[in-house]
Order: sequence, then structure tokens, then C-alpha cells
Amino acid sequence: MKATSRRPASPGSGEPRTLAIDIGGTGLKASVLDAAGRMIVKRVRVATPYPCRPNILLRTIAELVAALPSFDRISVGFPGVVRDGRVVTAPHFDEEAWRDYRLEVAVARRFGKPARLLNDAEVQGLGIVVGRGLEVVLTLGTGVGSAVFSDGRLAPHLELAQHPIRRGKTYNGYIGDAARHAVSAEKWNRRLRKTIDIVQSLLHYDTLYLGGGNAANIAGALPANVRIASNDAGITGGIRLWDADVWPPTGNGRRRSHRGGPAGRATRSTTPS
Repeated sequence: MKATSRRPASPGSGEPRTLAIDIGGTGLKASVLDAAGRMIVKRVRVATPYPCRPNILLRTIAELVAALPSFDRISVGFPGVVRDGRVVTAPHFDEEAWRDYRLEVAVARRFGKPARLLNDAEVQGLGIVVGRGLEVVLTLGTGVGSAVFSDGRLAPHLELAQHPIRRGKTYNGYIGDAARHAVSAEKWNRRLRKTIDIVQSLLHYDTLYLGGGNAANIAGALPANVRIASNDAGITGGIRLWDADVWPPTGNGRRRSHRGGPAGRATRSTTPS
């Protein structure tokens, strides 16, 4: 059965509205964006259901967005490796159930609207980066998400969260949410600064943006080229999935690769919600 939104769109605009969904390990958030990528209603949020298998997630999303205004298309950010509309990895969910799952197609069928799917940190980055130099996004949530942009163009995805960073711990194990609760706030912040130094040594970025819910727990000064970004970009960045520079069509009319051109507006020095 297809899910439908209940509140009609304002007549006469003639411009597409985008349902933007940000899937996280802790919460699911969504809003509807106008053609400029602005939220036309306050975002809605529910806790991520567990166990989180595809049918459960789709049902929860349908319930979450039922009261939102109508929309014409859908953008989804998912916390894992995403390729060609499929979930390659889902480290926070049931890995076996999600392996090679065609989530983009499943969402489109559920709502009867075209859909596009990308890694959640990459969606957030599309809503943050300014398109100059090497820009890196780290999202600090249940786990650690990452995205890399070169002059606004999305680079191949690096799953830094699963890479060893110190004494056998991955980024997830070192500064993820479980680690934050296991150590003092002071120690977690020290770990974060070590992580920043390591990522700088690894990528030599021009700007690093820190997002995700745990960015609110950052204390003390950061390097001049490190900025805290609004979590709303995880939703508003969804408008960029429909930008031809980011998601160009191929010669046969089918789209794929989503590595694109100029990036969206910067969001600087704002407190994550």
C-alpha cells in the first residue's frame, strides 16, 4: 500500500516540493522542502525503531511523514554505504536484512513518488559545503559519518567510521555515542581533537565541518578551519539530490553517478539541534 501525506500543498506554486528524510541510528527526521531547499514546515522526528529491518523502517517513515504537506519527490539520507540506490552496508541496523537492499526503489514504491538515496553524511555535506577547496564533513551521532568534497564535487565515499583509528578502535568505537557515554566529557573531547588531527593528516582538508547530534557536546576551542554545522543540513541538503550538477542523467536517460558540481550554501558556527 502506498503512503500518502494528508495536508495538501499550497496551490499555484508550480515548483516541485521535496520530502527530505534523514535516517539516523537514533532518530528519523523529515520535512518538506520548497524549490530553494527551505523547510516549509518544522521538521518532524521519531526514534529509530529497533530491530530496524526494511519493512519496519518503511512503515515508521510512512507514519512519520503522514501529517506533512504533499510532495512531488523524495530524498533520503541513509547511515551506511549506498551505491546505485542500494544499501551496501547498514552498520547500525540488521546487516543481513539490509544487504543489497534496493531502498531507493522501495521508498519510491511506498509513496508513489520518484526517490533518490545517498549516504546521510553526504546529504548533510551537500547542504553545508561552499564549493572551495577540499571540504570534509564528519557527523557525530550514534556512529561517525563522513563525506569528502573537492571544489564542491562529491568524492568517492570513505567509510571512515569502520577504519581503525587508535589501539584497534574504529572511529565509531573511539568517538561514537557509546564511547561518549563510556568516558568523561573531557576525555571524549580529547579523543575528538585527536580525531581531527588524524583526519587533517590523512586528507589535508581546507575546511572540516562537524555535524550530528553529538556536535552539541563539543567543548572548547576548535582549529580555525573546523566549524560546527547545523543538523538541519541533513534535511535541507536533500534538495541537492535533484540538482543536475550532482545527479546528472546518462545518455539513456537513466541517472547515475551522483558525483557533482557546485555545492550548496554554507552553514557556519551554528549550534546543532
